[in-house]
Amino acid sequence: MNSFWMKPDLSWRMWTVWQRDRDVYWKTFKVNFLPPLLEPILYLFALGFGLGAFVKEIQGIPYVQYIAPALVAISMMYNAFFECTYSSFVRMYYQKTFDAIIATPVSLDDVVMGEILWGATKALINATIVLAVVMAFRLVTLPHALLIIPFSFLAGLLFSAIAMFFTAVVPSIDSFNYPFYLFITPMFLFSGTFFPMDVLPPILQKFAWATLPLTHVVSVTRALAMGTWPAQGWASLLWMGGVTVLMTYLSLALMRRRLIV
Repeated sequence: MNSFWMKPDLSWRMWTVWQRDRDVYWKTFKVNFLPPLLEPILYLFALGFGLGAFVKEIQGIPYVQYIAPALVAISMMYNAFFECTYSSFVRMYYQKTFDAIIATPVSLDDVVMGEILWGATKALINATIVLAVVMAFRLVTLPHALLIIPFSFLAGLLFSAIAMFFTAVVPSIDSFNYPFYLFITPMFLFSGTFFPMDVLPPILQKFAWATLPLTHVVSVTRALAMGTWPAQGWASLLWMGGVTVLMTYLSLALMRRRLIV
């Protein structure tokens, strides 16, 4: 077996990588804070209150209340995925940050895992901001909706691990257009975000459930926002956990092959 498929070599030092990314984030906090605050407000007014005025209730609730939890879930996906693709690639390829860190006692596995943990943290931070916005509009049920905050970290781990997998294999930063347009955009549109999954043909419903992570994240987020738990909630958590472990392992192995082996 090739050495890059070996067991991950992780230690507490991965948190130092997380701390490094956190410190950089706080230096530009004002710039990072505004987009997740303003974007859901624009979506709520344009789609929720605007388009929603022409849409009947969905599953017994107003359309704006239906899409509000999806906006929170979408923020988890975009922030984690963007952080561990473009941002991580810049740190790895252009800034040579990865090379500088692994020249210390910190291993490459610690660097990659620290990046994934930071991506999950970005998902949590931004999901919390978006959740606060929809709470201000009274579109979620409290206190159950607060469970979305810890759940956002789990969802962030999932999308960060998938993103790091792409970062480990793309030949150039421009190649991220492929996963964004062929993977992220279909999830944005067809994961139960803006309309119920049951309006799709059964085969597409099964395809979305089996292959699109956002389908599971939206399902759980919407249920928590409504103060309930989805019928397949535990299956969704199990699916998310399994894919997160698999993609984390692949990310670590392929990043070793790219930078060391």
